[in-house]
Amino acid sequence: MQNQYDAYIPVMDMHAITVPHNPKTLREQTLQVVKLYIASGIDPKQSTFFIQSHISAHAELCWILNCIAKIPELQRMTQYKNALAKNETISMGLFDYPILMAADILLYQTNIVPVGDDQKQHVELARNLAERFNQTFGKVFTIPDTKIVKNQARIMSLQNPHEKMNKSDKNQNGCISLLDTPETIRKKIQKAVTDSGAEIIYSDEKPALKNLLTIYSALGNIAIPKIEKQFQEKNYKEFKENLAEIIVNALKRIQEKYVSLSDTEIMNILKDGAARASKVANKTLHEVKEKIGFVI
Repeated sequence: MQNQYDAYIPVMDMHAITVPHNPKTLREQTLQVVKLYIASGIDPKQSTFFIQSHISAHAELCWILNCIAKIPELQRMTQYKNALAKNETISMGLFDYPILMAADILLYQTNIVPVGDDQKQHVELARNLAERFNQTFGKVFTIPDTKIVKNQARIMSLQNPHEKMNKSDKNQNGCISLLDTPETIRKKIQKAVTDSGAEIIYSDEKPALKNLLTIYSALGNIAIPKIEKQFQEKNYKEFKENLAEIIVNALKRIQEKYVSLSDTEIMNILKDGAARASKVANKTLHEVKEKIGFVI
């Protein structure tokens, strides 16, 4: 998509503090995320990288959007309802973060937002807030659309195929990290749950296998029917062994590029990105402030 669009890629450190965190770890992982994006193929010469908290317009627009958002809209958010159902402690930031996400999107006059299907609801909220603001105060915001990659919209946990793969999962065997060693990846795939029966097919009735086939197809760039045919006469053990190597090989290039990037190089990229992003974000925020009657 970076070849088709003017891409803005913020590292969401403000979102990261909506749950308890370690400050030292936050700093380290913020830079780690940037390195992983670049190692995965995003070109900082084509795309604009920046840290969310470096652009104060995100927080300012979030507050303004808070004033036109409705509490029932946030109470309908699936992730909030899931946290509520689990009796988790919910901070105001966690409850409100879809509004900050809307600000992240709308500041850059965004046309397309690539998301997993679990985030589609949040982009719909951003659309609603943009339309409400435009109708109330006058047009400022572009109305964004989502882009979801079919069949790869949600990767599920290796240990529970009914929940999405999550790096904060208490059971780390459910998640593959981009920086996992080959041996760790092989062990996690070996321990991945499977479904009853021995047939390797892509079916809603076999959610665990469906998830593993999705990963195989995405990282191996192989159509699922072709994978099914390849393992027609083989068992789960052979399938898992092959899947592990597909993942190991896919991540090898990323990991090699990752270790070659220095913190100094990353900070220079972020400094340049913040300068570019600020021009666009501050222009939008200025228009918003004028429309709502702030003294400029």
